[in-house]
Amino acid sequence: MADIINLLPDNIANQIAAGEVIQRPASAVKELLENAVDAGATEIQLFIRDAGKELVQVIDNGSGMSDTDARMCFERHATSKIQSIDDLFHIRTMGFRGEALASIAAVAQVEMKTRRPHEDVGTFIEIDNSVIKRQEPCQTAPGTSIAMKNLFFNVPARRNFLKSNAAEMRHIVDEFIRVALAFPHLQFSLNSNGQQMFHLEKGSLKQRVVSILGQHYNAKLVTVKETTDYMNIHGFVGKPETAKKTRGDQFFFVNNRFIKSSYLNHAVMTAFAEMIPSDSFPLYVLFIDLDPAHVDINVHPTKQEIKFDDERILYAFVQSAIKHALAQFSVTPALDFELDPGIQQLDALTQPFTEQKKQQSSNTSIYKTFTHANQAHVIDQSSNLRHWKELYGPALTPDNENTVPSEQPVSSTASVIDERWQEAATDQKVPVQVHQQFILSQIKSGFILIDQRAAHERILYERYQRALSEKPIATQQSLFPQTLELLPADAIVISEMLPDLQALGYDLEPFGQQTFVVRGTPADIQSGNEQASIEGLLEQFKHYSSELKHNRREQLVRAMARNNAIPAGKMLGTREMQNIIDELFACTTPNVSPGGRFTFISFKLNDLERMFDRGA
Repeated sequence: MADIINLLPDNIANQIAAGEVIQRPASAVKELLENAVDAGATEIQLFIRDAGKELVQVIDNGSGMSDTDARMCFERHATSKIQSIDDLFHIRTMGFRGEALASIAAVAQVEMKTRRPHEDVGTFIEIDNSVIKRQEPCQTAPGTSIAMKNLFFNVPARRNFLKSNAAEMRHIVDEFIRVALAFPHLQFSLNSNGQQMFHLEKGSLKQRVVSILGQHYNAKLVTVKETTDYMNIHGFVGKPETAKKTRGDQFFFVNNRFIKSSYLNHAVMTAFAEMIPSDSFPLYVLFIDLDPAHVDINVHPTKQEIKFDDERILYAFVQSAIKHALAQFSVTPALDFELDPGIQQLDALTQPFTEQKKQQSSNTSIYKTFTHANQAHVIDQSSNLRHWKELYGPALTPDNENTVPSEQPVSSTASVIDERWQEAATDQKVPVQVHQQFILSQIKSGFILIDQRAAHERILYERYQRALSEKPIATQQSLFPQTLELLPADAIVISEMLPDLQALGYDLEPFGQQTFVVRGTPADIQSGNEQASIEGLLEQFKHYSSELKHNRREQLVRAMARNNAIPAGKMLGTREMQNIIDELFACTTPNVSPGGRFTFISFKLNDLERMFDRGA
């Protein structure tokens, strides 16, 4: 019987290996930027066309390469950084395995120009599907320019798996930001389709963080800096008020290499415990420096997942450093032990405590409660507390029952609740709000308890779905249009969603690269709340984009419904509650929210009778 195992041809083997390293255009961006950093460049330019599908080009002013090195760098496992196996565990450079350029050349058309500063002539190389088509001398600036064109042109099936241009561009911006944050002393720029998205001058880490994440963070960053013999940590965390509902502004770097570590992220979350809501995520940009011998980088093709020889020490160190920073900058809550000067003027301190006053004090019920045994539970019969049962009776008298206005301030909340319970007693169909979270409504077979937020989310979800497919939602034009400045990645998201947002009632116009003019919002959104509405929508959209596998329109509708639903804790009028009930049961799927939570629970009358032993 003939042998059936054969060696793969080099071109197929290269494409298989490329699939581990180059998954999308952003993967090539990461590798090319890191190579430019390793080359000692001080100025690095990134040019993108068609979200990297047509062109990814990186130009640097680094050390350049000789004509021999220029050809060798595209061979698999060709590297200048590894001479022995020990070198693998003392790596401080970004690239070292010699896979990046070989992988790019296997799935794209590559052109490279390179020249060393002391040479008069550089080298031009053209590669197509791992085959060198041309190599010749050329005139070029010192440094290296690599252009990757037509990604996956020779693997159409892989190209079909790429996402929309906006989605791929978001990934490119993410990779660009990670490298730019790691090296603030270098100048970076990013141009997409002829427009400049970033121009980052050399500066301090704080300047780089603020220029990327936004000027509004300038006064909201807390410095983290701890030094030990084993490891060092430095960087910034955001104050608790900067925490968001979605992950995003969270960056860990180990020896200047961006990593993903749920373990270290948990250490940060623990340090922020009880300062931010449990479903929020703090901002942090943290750099950990330690001996490369304690780190194994070579465990993942993209080198974003690494291993430590002792994770517990690292966890405790990160947690302690952040807690110390927050306490040092008075961010954590603290007890105030300073005495109010007004207390010093009270009669209790300035006047003598005479025998007469002592006798009067010892006869009070409060004194007896604290000094006599078994008195803590006793209610003084002369006290008004003996009428505690009356607190549960009607709060309104005939003299004032008609004086309560329909819209009550917070201080008269109890009176409003009592009034509604009285209405419910006279008209059994009037809904009643419970703890400002649930709506209780009587039905023929018993009653139902409605979660007001989940129910409203279902109502809005179906309303927005109809708006996209049938009739757009009315827009409320703003008297004074607002200018909204977004982060580059968020601006890409909004640009992609503009047509759908207009159908949902938003009137937005681009006003520059990262700026939009808000001329109108859906009619049911309160005027003056335009910016908060769009920022909340963005956060929810990113939440659904990362956790749910739905198309973009579905993600947008769910995000809109969740962002605009009435929150728990909001007091509702009788008409508002009835509208929610009527609209909920007019929905096609009234029993669950878009996220799958129950919108209401029904209680049958016979179940209630059984609970109270009425059948006995």
